[in-house]
Amino acid sequence: MKIAILAGDGIGPEIMGEARKVMNALDLPDCTIMEGDVGGAGYKKHGHPLPPETLDMAKAADAVLFGAVGDPDCDNLERHLRPEQAILGLRQALGLFANLRPATMFPGLEDLSALRPEVARAIDLLIVRELNGDVYFGEKAIRTLEDGRRQGYDFMSYAEDEVRRIAHAGFRAAQTRKKRLTSVDKANVLETSQLWRDVVIEVARDYPDVELSHMYVDNAAMQLVRDPGQFDVIVTGNLFGDILSDQASMCVGSIGLLASASLGEERTEWGTKGLYEPIHGSAPDIAGQGKANPMATILSLAMMLRHSFGREADAARVEKAVARVLEQGIKGADLGGSAGTAEIGDAVLASL
Repeated sequence: MKIAILAGDGIGPEIMGEARKVMNALDLPDCTIMEGDVGGAGYKKHGHPLPPETLDMAKAADAVLFGAVGDPDCDNLERHLRPEQAILGLRQALGLFANLRPATMFPGLEDLSALRPEVARAIDLLIVRELNGDVYFGEKAIRTLEDGRRQGYDFMSYAEDEVRRIAHAGFRAAQTRKKRLTSVDKANVLETSQLWRDVVIEVARDYPDVELSHMYVDNAAMQLVRDPGQFDVIVTGNLFGDILSDQASMCVGSIGLLASASLGEERTEWGTKGLYEPIHGSAPDIAGQGKANPMATILSLAMMLRHSFGREADAARVEKAVARVLEQGIKGADLGGSAGTAEIGDAVLASL
């Protein structure tokens, strides 16, 4: 098992350290652990946020465990040299097109949600977001019109094969859960979304055991706060998925609890090659202070064990250990507690 550890910037090294402790405590077969620089750290040491040696390491690994990128010192760099370009570059180079973001309400945290406790209690959903297409990767520029006005434009598009492969990922995910899939689009306005809906309906014929429904993105945003318990798996495009997944994170109380997996089509000996990361940022304002919550990184480790290495039992153990620590009232500042990074990691280790 070859695992690339890319801690990144800000709180990345701190939260990654706690995940490493948990990984070391598991009875895993021999692992080759590789560590590389990425993000602002990569730029400062190598002149690029995704140095060639780091990219080669990620390509050689069966899975990548990623911390966070973002460094205020790099805010004025040209866009292609900014830390955030590292994660986009990795997704593209590794062919990672399916982002899985689970959002589950942990027992005892209902009062921390922005929703009423009785509404929040029902949250148990998975957002499957397409990563390599949509408006983020289309032609874009700022131009000057003939009358002198500046105009910005971004080209949104999806080819049918891009929609088809993410639809398959959504249906397969639904088959492992409650067998309900909601496809989110804006087909009443966007031709891109109309193609999306047509292709998803075509793919649905291969999954007669999964109940498919469709929802416009504006309604989906409303339903996530009105009745989030109605959702099992949501599949959607890059732009809509970016927004809805962050909204879902606040419905469960804190972005510090949400893990993610980015998967492609490349297979490992045990599962699917992927990149695993917490969905929060590098939080430079608290970096080095031991205040960061490492739970999302630890839960990302669990997703890595499940999807890339087929170790479901180990993944479930880690997730149950995190849930037990939360039930014990050991919480970071993001959850209204006072526990520090190492204290939370040690508690998860003891629970494990």
